[in-house]
Amino acid sequence: MPCAVIDPSTIEQVIAGLKSGLPSGVTQDLEKNLRAALTAVFARLDLVTREELEVQAAVLARTRTRLEELEKQVAELEKALLKK
Repeated sequence: MPCAVIDPSTIEQVIAGLKSGLPSGVTQDLEKNLRAALTAVFARLDLVTREELEVQAAVLARTRTRLEELEKQVAELEKALLKK
């Protein structure tokens, strides 16, 4: 099953947006509770960080390159065998 990607700053962005619309006296407790709630929700979702996604993309790119090299080698070996 594919994973969604989450930027680590997403929680901070959501909290900042919500804080901007609230009176200043309420924001500290609300921020603490909201951060805990959002962290729990994101932890339950099937998410990966941007860094994890980039690492896996690099691994995939190297794997594809190696696969192409091996396919070329197999094709050359098949040609060599057919010529004999």
